[in-house]
Amino acid sequence: MYPNPIIWADFPDLDVIRVEDTYYMVSTTMHMMPGCVILRSYDLIHWEVASYVYDVLDNTPAQRLEDGQHIYGQGMWAPTLRYHKGKFYVIFVANDTRRTYLYTADSVSGPWTKQYIEGFYHDCSLLFDDDGRAYLIYGNAEIHLTELKEDLSGPKPGGLNRIIVKESEPYHLGYEGAHFYKIDGRYYAFFIHISKAAGRRTQACFAADSLEGEFTGGEVFNDDMGYFNSGVAQGGIVDTPDGKWVAVLFQDHGAVGRIPVLVPLRLENGFPVFAKGAPKLIELPSTRPGYSYRPLIGSDDFHYTPDERGKVRVKDVWQWNHTPDEALWSVTDKPGVYRIRSGKISPNLTFAVNTLTQRAMGPACEATVTLDGSGLKDGDYAGLCFLIGTYGLIALTKEAGLSYLVMLAREPQDRSIFGNMVDEKPGTEFARIPVSGDVVALKAAGNFVNNADECMFYYRDGADWKQLGITHKMIYKLDHFMGCRIGLFLFSTREIGGTADFSDFQYQVLS
Repeated sequence: MYPNPIIWADFPDLDVIRVEDTYYMVSTTMHMMPGCVILRSYDLIHWEVASYVYDVLDNTPAQRLEDGQHIYGQGMWAPTLRYHKGKFYVIFVANDTRRTYLYTADSVSGPWTKQYIEGFYHDCSLLFDDDGRAYLIYGNAEIHLTELKEDLSGPKPGGLNRIIVKESEPYHLGYEGAHFYKIDGRYYAFFIHISKAAGRRTQACFAADSLEGEFTGGEVFNDDMGYFNSGVAQGGIVDTPDGKWVAVLFQDHGAVGRIPVLVPLRLENGFPVFAKGAPKLIELPSTRPGYSYRPLIGSDDFHYTPDERGKVRVKDVWQWNHTPDEALWSVTDKPGVYRIRSGKISPNLTFAVNTLTQRAMGPACEATVTLDGSGLKDGDYAGLCFLIGTYGLIALTKEAGLSYLVMLAREPQDRSIFGNMVDEKPGTEFARIPVSGDVVALKAAGNFVNNADECMFYYRDGADWKQLGITHKMIYKLDHFMGCRIGLFLFSTREIGGTADFSDFQYQVLS
């Protein structure tokens, strides 16, 4: 038996399919690059990265963090993943460009071909019907069904276009997060919503015998697993090879993000019947017993070899915050080092280019790294962080040629999910100590048990780790709309041209 939730890290808005003996799951990655991660599993419990759908999206100034622009809380949302006639399809919208994207590939590992779909379809789900016609359902509170052209480039002229579900009761969040299926000749549409009666996220389903017919249904699952009234909802369903059905949903877990939960269900008389509650422990048969999965997070010694084109791709545990500037980072300038060069003035961590990140993981985690800051200039900050709107960090900085270690954090206005922390205000400095020399060992630790959401920062003093500054409380807010990330960063507040060298990155999850 294995713990459920199955991954204590930020993988929201899940869609899942099975192709023969293999499960694939796609998730929202918003402003992170490469983006639109697809995970692979053979038992729905253990997962590894199979692919990223794109390295960069549209490479806009906002996606590059230029001129004070950004795409925090925007970027790609709620993708739909399908496999049809030997081809993989991924569709999603990006809330900064207000466009709908279609990516296709013959293999999940790519290469992926990018197209656009005319129109903007919030939280859409794709259905290929038995007759070869294709449809999207999408929306919030009012769910629209739109038939697509044969090439999926846009709505089909004269095609089916109707509202199939409309919220009729008082709500905080109307039906959205669509997932659309045809099973044994019947159509099923699943949604998340927050009715005022329930007061938390719940799962709903509506079903019909035809696309022109009436979709009837309502709430089908309401459970928080005893966790802070945080409802388990929104995601896809998938069948196992032996004919059982499982829903892959998510649950809000504070600053670590929205984490995947498995819920068994069955289809009975043309409608889904979910388990009464999400099990705390779960076990499902593996289609490849004994398979060894690559971890979703990991350490890095930064020893990389360029490919035949002279390009280097970092390990798939990493994502950059926004589109990286390829001219300002390297893992080959100096073997064993991730080097960041400063190319612009940034007011704080939020706007630092080439911040290299991994998901924070619960129940607790810690990362250590060695930093050589001999190339820093006055006003530069380089170090280790937990990246979120309410971030915390430890950094080496220089002032009048002297080196200091500082601990900074962005304090929230309140503990709600609302409020925008993305601005040009500097972080609050809670500690500063002088250091001799420019090579320091740093540690960042996170505690996410029972929504503690604390981060602590340390430096090595001889054989000991000493905490610097405060234990900082991180708050999940809609400004980033993403769980916190452990990151390596450099930003300049006065002049460009400085460099920071990171080596021996070690990352572990603590029980």
